[in-house]
Amino acid sequence: MRTRITDLLGIEYPIICGGMFRIGRAPLAGAVSEAGGLGIITSATFEKPEDLRKEIRLAREITKKPIAVNINLFPSVRKMPNEEYIAILLEEDVRIVETSGRSPEPYMKVLKDNHVKVIHKVAGAKYAKTAERVGCDAVTIIGSEAGGHPGMDDIGSIVLVPQTVDAVQIPVIAGGGIADGRGLAAMLAMGAEGIVMGTRFMATKESIIHTHVKQWMTNATESDTALIQKSIGSQSRVAKNAVAIEVLEAESRGATLEELLPLITGSRAVRVYNDGDVDGGIWSCGQSVGLVRDIPTVQELIQQMVSQAKTAADKMGMCLHPLDGKKV
Repeated sequence: MRTRITDLLGIEYPIICGGMFRIGRAPLAGAVSEAGGLGIITSATFEKPEDLRKEIRLAREITKKPIAVNINLFPSVRKMPNEEYIAILLEEDVRIVETSGRSPEPYMKVLKDNHVKVIHKVAGAKYAKTAERVGCDAVTIIGSEAGGHPGMDDIGSIVLVPQTVDAVQIPVIAGGGIADGRGLAAMLAMGAEGIVMGTRFMATKESIIHTHVKQWMTNATESDTALIQKSIGSQSRVAKNAVAIEVLEAESRGATLEELLPLITGSRAVRVYNDGDVDGGIWSCGQSVGLVRDIPTVQELIQQMVSQAKTAADKMGMCLHPLDGKKV
């Protein structure tokens, strides 16, 4: 399953576990990379840069294959200056970075001077063009199906992916609504050269979230998510639990940011991920949860996806080796 993404990142399969706050830890990231994909450790999870160093080293005990670090550029999530996290990942010889939130332009010189491959996550083709212009090596386009922050325009991946592929020359990674090999094959068919998943990887054995949450996911449908925070310009797709419904009701009444903060604060997610209280706080969850029916190991999931993708491709008569006969 060779694409420009597998060549760029030095991985076997064009399958990436996107950066996830509190969940993007060594056990999951290391397992994804060891299974042939790319695992990402999320820097914003850690209070101190030195904690990031420890997590990178833990991941290296699981795998010697490439791993990446997510740098979230939203000002609201910065606990420490991003420069300090970047210094740590460089010292630890991490040479793949996923950026998200805002343009990575202020950090491109230090990253490129140190031979770091930069993947920037965006919610629209115009932002992908900016990422290409400032020197990113690849771009991830996220449709409205995705958990977390899919952008404000409510446009799905089936429109955004080919639109972005047509807009840029750098490789495109597709995200949003993908949970199996059929989704992988579909995105490759539309011109993407890799996929990123978050929700599906949450419901694996190596994910650190509580078993109760994983079980909730296996019983959920695609209707069990909600888009919140649109009224404050920070739309997010989350599990439709008691807190999410309370947020939606507050927004319908015209609640201010100050009124919403006690409900949407990320600190409440600890009750969800650690204690298994699915109604304990807001937590990201994409519509692909409707395709989650089991809790496999990461290795089992990726091998199943590869097999499904090849079967789907055979049915379409599609070649999964787009670089054959071409110069890389």
